[in-house]
Amino acid sequence: MKAIRRFTVRPVLPEPLRPLSDLARNLRWSWHAETRDLFQSVDPGRWSASGGDPVRLLGSVPPARLAELAGDRRFLRRLAAVAGDLHDYTTGDRWYQAQTEALPAAIAYFSPEFGITAALPQYSGGLGILAGDHLKAASDLGVPLIGVGLLYRHGYFRQTLSRDGWQQEHYPVLDPNELPVAQLEEPGGAPAQVALALPGGRQLHARIWLAQVGRVPLLLLDSDVEENDLGERGVTDRLYGGGSEHRLLQEMLLGIGGVRAVRTYCRLTGHPEPEVFHTNEGHAGFLGLERIAELCDGGLDFDSALESVRAGTVFTTHTPVPAGIDRFDRELVARHFGPDAELPRIDVDRVLRLGMETYPGGEPNLFNMAVMGLRLAQRANGVSLLHGNVSREMFSGLWPGFDADEVPITSVTNGVHAPTWVAPEVFRLGARQIGVQRAEDAMSVGGSERWDSVADIPDQDIWDLRRVLREQLVEEVRERLRASWRQRGAGTAELGWIDGVLDPDVLTIGFARRVPSYKRLTLMLRDRDRLMDLLLHPERPIQIVVAGKAHPADDGGKRLVQELVRFTDDPRVRHRIVFLPDYGMAMAQKLYPGCDIWLNNPLRPLEACGTSGMKAALNGCLNLSVLDGWWDEWFQPDFGWAIPTADGAGTDPDHRDDIEAAALYELLEQRVTPRFYERGRSGLPDRWIEMVRHTLGLLGPKVLAGRMVREYVERLYTPAAVAHRALGPDTARDLAEWKARVRAAWPGVTVDHVETSASETLAELGTTLGLRVRVGLGGLGPDDVEVQVVSGRVDEQDRIGDATVVPLKAVGSAEQDGRWVYEGPLSLDRTGPFGYTVRILPAHRLLASSAELGLVAGPSEELVAAGGLLMR
Repeated sequence: MKAIRRFTVRPVLPEPLRPLSDLARNLRWSWHAETRDLFQSVDPGRWSASGGDPVRLLGSVPPARLAELAGDRRFLRRLAAVAGDLHDYTTGDRWYQAQTEALPAAIAYFSPEFGITAALPQYSGGLGILAGDHLKAASDLGVPLIGVGLLYRHGYFRQTLSRDGWQQEHYPVLDPNELPVAQLEEPGGAPAQVALALPGGRQLHARIWLAQVGRVPLLLLDSDVEENDLGERGVTDRLYGGGSEHRLLQEMLLGIGGVRAVRTYCRLTGHPEPEVFHTNEGHAGFLGLERIAELCDGGLDFDSALESVRAGTVFTTHTPVPAGIDRFDRELVARHFGPDAELPRIDVDRVLRLGMETYPGGEPNLFNMAVMGLRLAQRANGVSLLHGNVSREMFSGLWPGFDADEVPITSVTNGVHAPTWVAPEVFRLGARQIGVQRAEDAMSVGGSERWDSVADIPDQDIWDLRRVLREQLVEEVRERLRASWRQRGAGTAELGWIDGVLDPDVLTIGFARRVPSYKRLTLMLRDRDRLMDLLLHPERPIQIVVAGKAHPADDGGKRLVQELVRFTDDPRVRHRIVFLPDYGMAMAQKLYPGCDIWLNNPLRPLEACGTSGMKAALNGCLNLSVLDGWWDEWFQPDFGWAIPTADGAGTDPDHRDDIEAAALYELLEQRVTPRFYERGRSGLPDRWIEMVRHTLGLLGPKVLAGRMVREYVERLYTPAAVAHRALGPDTARDLAEWKARVRAAWPGVTVDHVETSASETLAELGTTLGLRVRVGLGGLGPDDVEVQVVSGRVDEQDRIGDATVVPLKAVGSAEQDGRWVYEGPLSLDRTGPFGYTVRILPAHRLLASSAELGLVAGPSEELVAAGGLLMR
């Protein structure tokens, strides 16, 4: 019989066990081994059945067992120690509190998804896992972050396979009362809520749930509340689901509702108000509009409010392809703003102008969330050095007249939260070497000196550890494979072969990620005979564990999954290659440590960062990857192998795949497998172990989320807080008026005449020439601009590369016709074809970049033609 109503019945813990509730509700347990060990000891069987979720565990333990534990002095001593440790962790000073700079009082961090733990399934892939690791690392460092996201009642889908290998999606309903979250409440006990105005006089209400991530509060907005009609209740139904309007409402709730939730949380708890707002990808971009509206309600005009908001906003882009950005029809956005909808006091045209693709190559009728994010943030970054380059190219249309390398988008390379992803066995080996506290500090704060001790770990210990981890993975794979085949309809009698799947002494390769076409799930299948030879080699076999989800609407991705699954079903190789459905955090935490090689073969440069290889590296797994994302930046032969790419502009995609697959096979045949199986005098694979040691000791400190968050604090959050404090109402008005004056005058800004002291086009290295430049400033003064000489080597089209920029100085006062004369030196510091040009840029002490306004004036075509190259 089916129940007509459902309740969540919570256990009443005996008084001595009350701290268990606090420990279960703080998600630090997800990365703190002692807390997990304590919960496991409550009831090992039920702990396993709960999937390692303390909230579910406590809801299933019989009262008799709780009474027994309440009288168990040894258990109560352990409970007191773990609870005391959590109290010290959440209240004591950490890295952030030891800094002497004027750091932000608080930072609000917005993301559409957060991967904290499998017990809170609010993520789909790398963006969410990165956001979760960002929060955890901020907590470890003591950074006063407030996370903001949505609570999806279905989360992301669960994946199973049909008998013929086709991906099937399931959306289990999540009850917040059964999750490690708590309602944020008003003083009288009523649920705290935010509301958005919708067209037609309707409202979208959302409740605020609080997940405590160590020291960091994570606010999650949930529209499934009684005050909403059926349509509005479904706004937060599932992650990345629904059509355009559904997504727009999700992103309005995340951005606008998220700011209102932060204000509510700070009002109720006394938490400092954020000085910096960080939007993780464009989904939360509307947060800037809400903050502008707040300032306008306080008396500022729109332009002044915009300057104030920009100063304290950081925008991180994660996509290297325009297709990965949310874009909405102009009319759809217009309908949801203005007098009859949200932010009624802001002119709808001002809202639209922030996101419209009004630049060469853009589609002027589309509202682009990333474009709005960039226009509303004074500081922006990509997530690896290579991705920063790709992002500057991709968004260069917003800064016309500037070379791509001058586009004001920097990069902070992603990192991963080591305490979450490092296997307990790996941690124990490190702790045995340097002590528990130093090992914990090494994983959270970083610092290479703490990792140097890896060099002292004996070879035998490293090799024994790798064997243990591989063996654990084999057991995990067999268990998951058996469950998958049962879901596909197989009977127990058909599954005896699974007991022989994988071998703990065989070189093990992992490949697990989302399945868009550019990640090339099936590249390994380009030459199936050659792959079979590798899998079945009599002396140096390999085995491969594959996992990944295709987006529910991506039939092409599902076909790739099916193609791979059908190959893994082949009785000749199914003991050597497996596909595991339902890739998620719980699986990943077993998969990374158990693999010897982590394979990554995207189409370069379409991988923004690719953090799965970082998590593998922290467990002593070597990377075998295309030079993309973070691997392009930190690859060394000590850490693994680089797959050569055939990314020339004229390469046919199929031919490119053939070339790169062949390069992959050759690496495996000639270099990877021989090194794994060859033995030195000690009977161990000495050279392989040395690579593992280098990966742990040298690469380990670089890939930490602690390093990443420290970079955000030092390079982005602190400058943003300083800029925000500098822009009080009067200063913001002055800056807005200055920008308006500069934009109005800019058509009259010209470079009219350039002359140099050189009479010949040939000169010696080290020569310094004098430059004299006559410019028109269109009514602006020398304080409003910077006149620069830009010089360097030139190519056949006279384009300057690797440029040197030197400012020129105004000489005297304006001439009778309003022109100004500037002078300065030009150093001929490079041999070969050399050229220069002169340009004028706006200049103001409060600009974060001279390219900020997107304005530049240079010589006319006639002047360039007359000047030509200085010398060859």
